[in-house]
Amino acid sequence: MILLKLFFTFFKIGLFTFGGGYAMLPLIEEEVVRNGWMDTSDLVNFIAVSESTPGPFAVNVSTYVGCEVAGVLGSLCATLGVIMPSFIVILVVAKCFEKFKSSKTVKGCMSGLKPAVIGLIANAVISIGRTAFFPESVYPNGISIAFVTDLAFYVSLVTFVLTAVLALKKVHPILIICLSAVIGIVCGYALNLQM
Repeated sequence: MILLKLFFTFFKIGLFTFGGGYAMLPLIEEEVVRNGWMDTSDLVNFIAVSESTPGPFAVNVSTYVGCEVAGVLGSLCATLGVIMPSFIVILVVAKCFEKFKSSKTVKGCMSGLKPAVIGLIANAVISIGRTAFFPESVYPNGISIAFVTDLAFYVSLVTFVLTAVLALKKVHPILIICLSAVIGIVCGYALNLQM
């Protein structure tokens, strides 16, 4: 039963998401957290791992979530679920592309989808950013300022600013990922020693 649920959940994510992996993040977060497969902070960790491993982002996340929920068969079902809609759509588009590429309806649809994709990516940035920078700072009765004295907050902030500066200077993304990993490892050890 869980294998079918994984397949159909990730099939739905793959079917209703346009714009690639980052546009899938809000839907992945909604489905994974709603189904109780993991919480947001665990998902953010999985996203970081998925970003730093080779392969398409959505496939990496679905494989990882599936494995956590139901082992190897779970990862297979979740991965097949997320790639199947794209596979089917690409086959149909390839078959019909020449016929519809100059259609005003198709052009209008694509023009309407672009801003929606940007909105979904912005939502993912805000959601993941909130969890990365303020993991325990927002409570139902107000906002705690405990994060201001938290070393993890400053590490996240410095890493984010450094990454943004290096990206603007056109430093190769692999170097940025490696540098971020080194900063995370060093600071992770420092945080563990502090506890």
